[in-house]
Amino acid sequence: MLSTLRLTASRIVRAALLLLIAAAAPAPLAAEDARDLFFERFAGLCGSVYEGFSSFPTDPGDSFAGKLLVATVSTCTGEEIRIPFAVGENRSRTWILTRSEEGLLLQHDHRLDDGSPDEITMYGGWAVDGGSVTSQSFAADDHTAQLIPEAATNVWTLTLSEDSEKLTYSLERHSRPRFRATLTRRAVAAGD
Repeated sequence: MLSTLRLTASRIVRAALLLLIAAAAPAPLAAEDARDLFFERFAGLCGSVYEGFSSFPTDPGDSFAGKLLVATVSTCTGEEIRIPFAVGENRSRTWILTRSEEGLLLQHDHRLDDGSPDEITMYGGWAVDGGSVTSQSFAADDHTAQLIPEAATNVWTLTLSEDSEKLTYSLERHSRPRFRATLTRRAVAAGD
């Protein structure tokens, strides 16, 4: 009987230890938390400049081929981050991340030379489930589908490396790669 009690006590202690370990393990992030943490991570990079070149498509005739791409995390509030995106000398594009009760929205603001909105502007979409602190994907919203019908299946993904030194922007359409660029954070010069 004594050995049965020791065996039962041993099982109880083991079960209690397993419960303690399970309780101490971090819970997986809820989708909203991952979106908020992603937004906060970008906001913490305000003032950072990323530059590089497109890696897809590889066609030398592509309008982005061989042009320096520069993304500047420039304006950051609790609800919005603006990231002007230059393609060579063309500075007509800005990515906008907006955080609201509805979720996290990525929009592409395109402007004409005089600063007025382009005919095709403010397209993008909402962050989908499955994102993380370092990467979020945004599926085309209804506005995008109406504005650019062929882009109704677009999914844009923004990814920061663990050390935030690399920023990757990619686009898929019909579940196939359409564009990709990995940009490197520019070192800040002493005195800047």
